[in-house]
Parts: sequence; C-alpha cells; structure tokens
Amino acid sequence: MEIYRDINNIPTHSATVLTIGSFDGIHRGHQEIINRTVNMAKGKQIKSIVVTFDPHPRHILKNSNSKLPIILDLENKLSMLKNLGVDATLVVKFTSEFSKISPEIFLEKVIRDNFHPQDLIIGYDHHFGFKRKGTPLFVKKFGENFGINVEIVDGVSDEGSVISSTRIREQIRDGYVRRANFELGWVYGFNAQVVRGAGRGQDLSFPTANFIPLDSNQLLPKEGVYFTRGRVIGKQLYGMCNLGIRPTFDEGEFVMEVHFFDFHNINLYSQNIRIEFLERIRDEIKFESRIDLINQLNEDKTQCLMLESKYY
Repeated sequence: MEIYRDINNIPTHSATVLTIGSFDGIHRGHQEIINRTVNMAKGKQIKSIVVTFDPHPRHILKNSNSKLPIILDLENKLSMLKNLGVDATLVVKFTSEFSKISPEIFLEKVIRDNFHPQDLIIGYDHHFGFKRKGTPLFVKKFGENFGINVEIVDGVSDEGSVISSTRIREQIRDGYVRRANFELGWVYGFNAQVVRGAGRGQDLSFPTANFIPLDSNQLLPKEGVYFTRGRVIGKQLYGMCNLGIRPTFDEGEFVMEVHFFDFHNINLYSQNIRIEFLERIRDEIKFESRIDLINQLNEDKTQCLMLESKYY
C-alpha cells in the first residue's frame, strides 16, 4: 500500500474510487465503507484510496484537557488498511490551519485535482471541513456538479443500535472488552513498552512485565484482571493482565502488568510488546493475606487457560 503524507506532493491519479474519514477505530461500520471502496475499485480495475487524518481532529479542535483517547494509533491503522486491500492512503496532517479549509476547497484541490475519483464513498455520519460543513449531502451535491458518483453508506447495526467509535470507547472504559471486540471486528489492544516494576509478581510465582502504552493518549480498559494475548519478541502468547492500584499492597499508584503463560526467565525490560484484551475476568480485590492473593491468582490462571482454546 502506498502512503502519502503531504497534501502538496501527491502523485496524480487518472481514476480512483475514494473514501474520506477519520476511521479512528476501523470498526465494523468503517470496514463496510472501506470494503465497499476496495471492491468497487477492483471491479473497475482502478486504485482504491483512503483519505484519513492524523491526529484526530478533536485533538486539535478541543482544548488539550479533553483529548479523545485513541482506539487505534496511526501505525496500526495503516497496517489494517493495508490488510483490507487498500491501494493507497493519504494521511492528512490535521492542524488548526487545516481545520479552516472549506470543504469545497478540500474536495476540489486535494481530492479531485489529485485523485480524479470516479466514485466517492462516504459514511452517513462523516463531516469534514471548516465548521464540519462537509456533510454527506454536501459531498453528494459536489459529485453531481463534477460528474462523480457519490455513495453514502449506512451504519452497521448490532442489537438495535448503530456501531460507533463513541459506543466502543464507552464499552472499553466500562470493561466490556468482549463486546467491544465484537463491534470492532478485531481484538482491542495497543503497543506498549515494558518498564521496571517492583518485582512482586516474581515473589508470588507469577512474574509480570509492567508496561505503559507507547501512545500516552491510548484508551485504557477499566481497572481489573483480564485474559490477554500478547505479541512478544515475535511470539504470540496468552496471559493475564492486571490494571489498577494493587490495593493489597496499599500503594495507590496505577500500574499495568501482565503475566504470560509458558514464558520464563526472559528479561523484557525496555522491550516493545503488544497487549490485546480478550475478556475481563474480575474486579481488583484487596486481599487479607499473601496466601489469599496467590490462591486467587491461581484461580484466575485456571479460568484464563479454560478460555484459551476459544482463541486458537
């Protein structure tokens, strides 16, 4: 997949099928739009193009204290777009200056003049341009004026509600990662770096790797214990992860740590890993004794190992 990052230096295309969107989670609704774009382009034997924005517009248009936690970082977004069969992606650097560009200018000077789309595929709820005036109906009228077919794609519904990034964020924040994964169409997770911990897990016979997300604005699931899948030094490993303040030790500091099954005596400090949250097991608990904690950890591991066969 080709990647363009400069709107002033885009190779000219003679004909394309193109879609525009933040695609901040590439959830099942987004995938419907992208698959439609890719399949239509293949049918016409022309290139499929995705135009997306980084950072998320709300990181620029809102004050810094209300930044929208990200579901998917740019690196993984581009990887998913490639896997979906997209031929090329334009990553528009979203700035305060760019936010003032009218939708007319954006469509004419960036989209039409560079990509010459035969078809524009757009989600029913996507807005862009100055004051979000670039509505689906606006794009439809633009297409009529310039001989471009515009297709507006409806949302994908589940349990009577339209799947959305907002709803998925709420599910992850509330710990409903299994439901969120279903609506995403992929397992929620993020890339992280292993950092030095207190070493208590080793003393409990459950050695853990403490980690922090590579992106400080990463959306985090609710505190608790999770059945997880990790990618570590080229291997896929299952394990269990705790997010929280470890109340048994009365420290109060928020910590993220993972214990991988069947992975021993390897120092992961400073390594980059990926953590994916498969299912939430339980809330954090304050235990009365070290033995009570170890017994619960063994129960957690047994439960996770029983779940593991579902994900092979």
